[in-house]
Amino acid sequence: MKKILLTVILNITFSIVTFAASPMDMRFHCENDTNKINTLLNEGLKSNLKTSNELVVFYANKLLGTPYVAHTLEGETEQLTINIDELDCTTFVETLYALTRTTLSNRTSWRDYANNLESVRYRNGVIGDYSSRLHYISEWIINNSSRDNLKDITPDFSKCKYIVKTIDFMSKHRDAYASLKEDEMFNKIKNNEIGFRSHRFPYIKKEDINAKSSKATFKSGDFIAMVTNIKGLDVSHLGLVIKENNELYFINASMSGGKVQLEKYTFFEYLERVRSCIGVRVFRIKE
Repeated sequence: MKKILLTVILNITFSIVTFAASPMDMRFHCENDTNKINTLLNEGLKSNLKTSNELVVFYANKLLGTPYVAHTLEGETEQLTINIDELDCTTFVETLYALTRTTLSNRTSWRDYANNLESVRYRNGVIGDYSSRLHYISEWIINNSSRDNLKDITPDFSKCKYIVKTIDFMSKHRDAYASLKEDEMFNKIKNNEIGFRSHRFPYIKKEDINAKSSKATFKSGDFIAMVTNIKGLDVSHLGLVIKENNELYFINASMSGGKVQLEKYTFFEYLERVRSCIGVRVFRIKE
């Protein structure tokens, strides 16, 4: 009996320590969020879809119409924000990742979802202060790729090119970030940026997106990071592509549209309308 009791205690302890963020470290949009997440995860598991890309598309369609709201992660202290009712382009993609990863693990609990959300959002998968969040997409991709969360497939494209940029937008625009008011946090962010001076990364030029070879390489459910010409910044927007009859379309949490939506233009036509975009990076959930 003592042996059984000890095993139960150890199992409970293990299940607790696998979550770096305790319930006190979490911030929910509303009290019904956990039920909504559980419902989505149950629907995803019942769909019998087996690949990450298929599940990304499945969940993206479930989230269509969700209102666009920026800055939902900001607060006086850094907490794991769980909010599927209000999304911006980054939290939309992170939500899709967490839902998909949880389903691939045959789990249907919001706690597993929270664990996967923390894993993709924070450096090395552990929440700390504001500086532990992966603010720049270049570091977000590198850090998550190193932990087998994501795979950057941009180099797989025959039209792949490389660009070198110094990524320091946050420290150069300190006044735009309330969390950088104090010198300690500002210096932490500036220190994180040191590793991204003259950072070289792959991308596909905007004019090459419509190439036959490029279209053939894309898959429905591929995540897209839009590379920008804005000084100090690597990526300005995120979303995913849908492939229909060898044509590409774009789903994103749109600030101009005010919600998660499927754009009416083809992906190439959409990019043509974004003057600051010079190309894209493409990545997938690693299975």
